[in-house]
Amino acid sequence: MNWAKFLLAGAFLAGLVSETAAADPYLKEELRIPFALAGPGGLEALLVRPNEPGRYPLALIDHGSPRSVEQHPKMTPWAMLPQAIEFARRGWAAVVVMRRGYGDSGGDGTDSYGPCVNPDYVAAGSAGAADLKASIDFLVNRPDIDRSRVISVGVSAGGFATVALTADPPPELVAAISFAGGRGSIHNDEVCHGERLVEAFRLFGKRSRIPMLWVYAENDRFFGPALAQQLKNAFIEGGGNVEFIAAPAFGRDGHRLFSMAGIPAWSGFVDAFLQQHDLGIRTTLLPPPARPALAVPNNLSRPGREAFETYIMSAPHKAFAVSPDGHFGWQSAQRTAEAAKSGAMQNCRKNAEGCGVAFIDDAAVPGR
Repeated sequence: MNWAKFLLAGAFLAGLVSETAAADPYLKEELRIPFALAGPGGLEALLVRPNEPGRYPLALIDHGSPRSVEQHPKMTPWAMLPQAIEFARRGWAAVVVMRRGYGDSGGDGTDSYGPCVNPDYVAAGSAGAADLKASIDFLVNRPDIDRSRVISVGVSAGGFATVALTADPPPELVAAISFAGGRGSIHNDEVCHGERLVEAFRLFGKRSRIPMLWVYAENDRFFGPALAQQLKNAFIEGGGNVEFIAAPAFGRDGHRLFSMAGIPAWSGFVDAFLQQHDLGIRTTLLPPPARPALAVPNNLSRPGREAFETYIMSAPHKAFAVSPDGHFGWQSAQRTAEAAKSGAMQNCRKNAEGCGVAFIDDAAVPGR
C-alpha cells in the first residue's frame, strides 16, 4: 500500500479561520498513520506546527476515553486543536493521534481494560502505548520533524498510555507529560479496583526512566487527590522519574484542566517543565490564532456573550444556536457540522422555544 496517499498536506477545514491559508501562522495537516494493527486505514491524526519551513520537535498529544463507549467513534483529533496550537506557539509540531477504536482510526479499541470486576490495566496501558510508539516511529521520518526531541503529552486514558510508553520508550522520546492520567473511572469518584490501577503504575514505574510531569487538579472527579497520590507513590517506588503537581481546583471537574479553558493554568506548568529539561524552543510565543470576524448576536445577555467568545475560539465542527428571547446553546469539536447543529439546537431548546442555528463553524447562517 502506498501510504503517501494518506498524507493530506495542508488539509484545512473550510472556514476554520477568517484569514487565508497563506496568512495563517499555523499549518494544519490531516494524516493517516500506518499501523498494521489498525488495519488498512491506520490511525487518524492531525498535525499542527508553525507555518514556516524547518524541522520542529514533535509533541505527540493523546486523548482521553469517554466513559460511554458509544462516544468513541464520534471523537475527532480536531477536538484538541486548541491544545495543539499551544504547543505550536512554543515551536513544536504537535500531532493529535486517535488510538485504535477511537474516531476514524482502525482497530477495535484494544486499549480496553475489560470488565470492571476484573480490569487489566497493564494490558490497556500497553495497548495504548503501542499506538503511540507506532505514531512516533512514523512521524520522526517526516522531513519537518526533528527526531532528536520528541515528547508525549496525554490526558486521562491518554496520560495513562503515555506513562506506559515511558516504560518501553522509543529512542527518540526525551520527556513525557500526563494530565490526570488513569483508567477505570465508571462514575464520579469511583474507579474499578483502584488497587489494581495502583499496581499497574508500580509495574510501569519499574521500567520507566523518562522524566515525566504529572498534573492532577484537586477536584478531579475521575482520579481524585487521594488516588493520585497513591499512583505517584507507587510509580516512584517502582523507580519512575516524575514531577508531580497537585493543581488547584478547576471548574466543576478538574479532570478537564487540560482543555482550552484551562490553558492559562496548565501552560505554565508545561513551560516550567520544558525549560527545566532544556526543551524550551522559543523565547517568545507565536501569536494565538486570529479571532474570526463574527458579530455577537444583539439579544445575548452577558453570559451569552461570554459563551459566544468561547465558541468562536473552540474547535470545529461547531454550531451556535439562539432563540428570539436571547437564550442560546452551542456545541463544538464534533465530527460533522450536522452533529454540531443538532447538539447546539438540543442545548438551546433546554431553556427556550424558537431556537435556530445562527453560526456554523466560523460562518454566520444567512437569514439569522
